[in-house]
Amino acid sequence: MSSESDRETLAQARAGAPDGAVEQPKQERVSSAVRREQILAAASSVFGERGYIGATTDQVARAAGISQPYVVRMFGSKENLFVAVLDRALAKLIDAFEGAIADARELGEDHDATVTRLGLAYADLIRDRGILLSLMQSFISGHEPVIGERARQGFLAIYRLLRNDVGMQPEEIVGFLAHGMLFNVLIAMHMVDQHDSDDPCIPELLEHTFRTKLDIVVNTVTGTAAGADDAQPPARATA
Repeated sequence: MSSESDRETLAQARAGAPDGAVEQPKQERVSSAVRREQILAAASSVFGERGYIGATTDQVARAAGISQPYVVRMFGSKENLFVAVLDRALAKLIDAFEGAIADARELGEDHDATVTRLGLAYADLIRDRGILLSLMQSFISGHEPVIGERARQGFLAIYRLLRNDVGMQPEEIVGFLAHGMLFNVLIAMHMVDQHDSDDPCIPELLEHTFRTKLDIVVNTVTGTAAGADDAQPPARATA
């Protein structure tokens, strides 16, 4: 022990413990906010790869390294969990765009430079692979009443931001959003995994889609290409 007080503390612990055993300090509990983010991050990946129908709360729990009942207790249902994943993804996307717009204004950049900065901000989101894929999964789940309504409102929020805050014209917005959806489609198809293919069309398509962010996209995607069931889950934590 490093001090007299430390020795006294140890002696007191031994005196109060049965058979001379030292009482172990209680493990610090993880806050519900931290646990919630842990679950949502895992759920983003699982839903992004498997979709709303194909994913289960048990798969999410195993990916997060916690118990499945805890996931259900926190979110209530798979639908509620998916909507929370969608809200998280939309918030991160809008935050990224608003940050890019603020940076462009601070630097006095023109319209074209601002749009380019927005595209780079979108590409940076691939570092959290689940964000873009879970957004796409929400957009193709429009037939689900709750999810579809939330997805439409989120998509319109992005449209309004580009229209009102950036001053993009409708045709320009359509092109920008279409390019972003191509990002998602190529990642979802695991086309990025074939970046070194002998077929020259694949690297050509990837290069012109992801441009300066291609290396980041390739490194991120190929490093997390395994399915949720194939990945080794972390040690199960106590809820």
